[in-house]
Amino acid sequence: MIDFKSGAIFKLKANEEYRHTVDRLLVQGETVVGSFKGIRDGVVFTDKRIIAVNVQGITGKKRDFSSLPYSKVVAFSVETAGTFDLDAELELWFSGLGKVKFEFTGQTDIAEISRLIAGFVL
Repeated sequence: MIDFKSGAIFKLKANEEYRHTVDRLLVQGETVVGSFKGIRDGVVFTDKRIIAVNVQGITGKKRDFSSLPYSKVVAFSVETAGTFDLDAELELWFSGLGKVKFEFTGQTDIAEISRLIAGFVL
């Protein structure tokens, strides 16, 4: 489960590994629009929610899937990458839960992610 009190951070890079891992969790008509992976953990954006994949244990076979529906997002913030700070950030505040922070490394198009979130939240 995501630790909302500390504003959990995931450092992510575009990766398709978890796209197929969450297929069995999707509701009818729900589609994946983006998939990202950190060292072990990952995040999948769908057209209805964000699914955070938390890999647990030594073998990594145990996984926690946290479903974060866009309908519960009350605010969000995007920070683009800079010259020396190459990570882009997305912060989301969820009603009744708290804040989650995602850090994106590499060539992630944070503007596209911002448009995606805005389209579902606003």
